[in-house]
Amino acid sequence: MPYRKAEIRPFSSEDEPLLFGLATLDRGADERTLAVLEHETVFVAELDGAPAGYVALAAAGEAIRVDQLFVSPEHEAEGVGRQLLEFAEGYAIAEGAHTLQVVVARGDRRAHDFYRGRGFVAAGDDLLELVLPRR
Repeated sequence: MPYRKAEIRPFSSEDEPLLFGLATLDRGADERTLAVLEHETVFVAELDGAPAGYVALAAAGEAIRVDQLFVSPEHEAEGVGRQLLEFAEGYAIAEGAHTLQVVVARGDRRAHDFYRGRGFVAAGDDLLELVLPRR
């Protein structure tokens, strides 16, 4: 599929049902998904006025951690995940974080390849991080 430019905006409460449904498609949403949507910093990627994915971010000391990054199956391979990750990186820099981190399960080769392809390196057992430039 071709690259499509997404509009990325802050999460609003009206997005909750759609994003919960998106997480359900990916891995089975649960109460934790709702807590993330309600308590973390969440940005939504839209294509043609409809949510195509989201990224949920949490402060973790001097880092910002990607808690969840989901892309709708119908918009995979259109660059939405990359755009969300780039937006998260910019947000982390603006917040003064030293690194952008993500926990990836050891057997999740697809996620490892995605993050490593964007400059993330191993920083622990399941932890990958990207060192950010200082402001």
